[in-house]
Amino acid sequence: MYVPPPFTWTGFYLGLNAGAIWGSHSADTTLFTDGFPLGTFNLDNFWPFGGFGGGNTGFIGGGQAGYNWQTGSWVFGVETDFDGSSLSRSRSLIGPTFINPITGIGNDFITANGSIRLDWLGSTRGRVGFTFFPDNRLLIYGTGGVAYGGASAHLNVFDNVFGWNWAANGGGTSRVGWTAGAGVEYAWTNNWVLGAEFLYYDLGSRTLATVPNVAASNFFGVNVFSSTKVNFTGEVARARISYKF
Repeated sequence: MYVPPPFTWTGFYLGLNAGAIWGSHSADTTLFTDGFPLGTFNLDNFWPFGGFGGGNTGFIGGGQAGYNWQTGSWVFGVETDFDGSSLSRSRSLIGPTFINPITGIGNDFITANGSIRLDWLGSTRGRVGFTFFPDNRLLIYGTGGVAYGGASAHLNVFDNVFGWNWAANGGGTSRVGWTAGAGVEYAWTNNWVLGAEFLYYDLGSRTLATVPNVAASNFFGVNVFSSTKVNFTGEVARARISYKF
């Protein structure tokens, strides 16, 4: 009687994935006069796009490719993926009124408009997993490695009393950071593999410095500008299907 060989995870694979992405990013803005900070505002409470998409969820989808090597019940592998993302947020905000320290006028307020988006996200990661059941078809794994993504941002700040305006445009840029997570896969057949995965990513931070406002700079006699530091972090949860060669 012919007995088929046991299933093995060793081999190359190629597949597709789709799921949800949400940002847990934060940002802080500081107003400067020739390098001297006048004050810092936490964007989560006061400024636009408080937390890069904070609370917002977008769609993410793309493809992955990799190679696994199995020894005993352990599986070691390397994988790369590239996904498009719809994660974005635009926000307009009128800040609370305050007393202008220059004029003493008590009805001054700041309005701000901000937008930020993540256009794509990719990674190259190592994987370490363990197989379960006598047929080795269930794999639970941890993963981590290098992450990279493309983001763009814009910030516009306006003072009500003087009409001073500050603007910064981050444009489209590529960022590099790290990612880590875990997943589970099941070999439905010897070739088709279904799975689910959760990843946390950190693409570092970026500072958006506005162009000094001419009127404000002339009034103070020094350059007046704002600087916004945005931290790019978030989570991904996605389903995946792969074909094992």
